[in-house]
Amino acid sequence: MNSKKVSDSSVTMAVSMQPADANPAGNVHGGVIMKQIDTAAGVCAIRHAGQLAVTASIDRLDFHHPVFVGELLILKACINLVGSSSMESGVRVEAENPLEGTVRHVASAYLTFVALDEERRPAPVPGLILDGPQDQRRNKEARQRRRLRLAEKKREQAGRK
Repeated sequence: MNSKKVSDSSVTMAVSMQPADANPAGNVHGGVIMKQIDTAAGVCAIRHAGQLAVTASIDRLDFHHPVFVGELLILKACINLVGSSSMESGVRVEAENPLEGTVRHVASAYLTFVALDEERRPAPVPGLILDGPQDQRRNKEARQRRRLRLAEKKREQAGRK
């Protein structure tokens, strides 16, 4: 199985936000944004794995600014880290006002996906080739998040015993 560059599986999506996407406050509903984040990250994971991949967890999701009806939701996803069968995908979400041409960073998220074989069991994934300092930084930060996730999981399991 050949390793892949981060750029081989990176995804950029643009989705027009419509009135049906709005919440009672008149902003785009956070759940609509979350679904688009999961979609972008999932496509990225599937492209990297070359097979089915499913969401295992959303490590963190921060909303920085509201998104409004009529804006373009722009999602940029890439693989930050791979394990034996898992991958962390980072997603940067921007909102563009197409009439004004203004763009603002509205959310960021980190999701873990697991590749699945034909029997829907965890399957090996290709290694990750890091191109340049930005990929190196993202990978380093992802390794730290993974350590924290695993430590938290261990604490949770110990608490159940």
